[in-house]
Amino acid sequence: MSTAILGDDGLARCPWGVSAPDYVAYHDEEWGRPVRDDRGLYERLCLEAFQSGLSWLTILRKREGFRAAFAGFDPEKVAAFGPSDVERLMLDASIVRNRAKIEAAVANARAALDLPGGLAATAWRYADPDAPARADTADVPASTDGSKALAKELKNNGFRFVGPTTAYALMQACGLVDDHLLDCHRHGAYR
Repeated sequence: MSTAILGDDGLARCPWGVSAPDYVAYHDEEWGRPVRDDRGLYERLCLEAFQSGLSWLTILRKREGFRAAFAGFDPEKVAAFGPSDVERLMLDASIVRNRAKIEAAVANARAALDLPGGLAATAWRYADPDAPARADTADVPASTDGSKALAKELKNNGFRFVGPTTAYALMQACGLVDDHLLDCHRHGAYR
């Protein structure tokens, strides 16, 4: 079983949230906290896409580099990026230098600006406040019907690198579902 684990501070956390100080801070201060603005959702979507195939710890440690490289994740600014910006980003060691993911971040900024009602409104239509509480990490799905539908809608609107698993990771990170384990001190904290 992979249930909540007591940290050195006596607080029970999801098992992934105790393995490194960066994870403890992200787990306690951000993961699962509702994000309701377009910029915040766009940033998380980009980071989740860049994480694909990599450790989340790598992304967390490069986050400030990503923010600088992608104009604070302002969708209007990133949407204006052109080929020279992509080449600049390919040389930027402070981010993950993957051309397809960089180009997806630019395309996703453009797509976000074109979404009727915006990215946050679109994502929050798939929120699942009634998702069952989970006591064990083995019970946490990689995707759900809601994440499949969100991924499909985003793809239909021109988004890239947004499969059901990435969409579900976004939903978890941005509080659309509460996947803090039942015994975790953050479970239910944002409801």
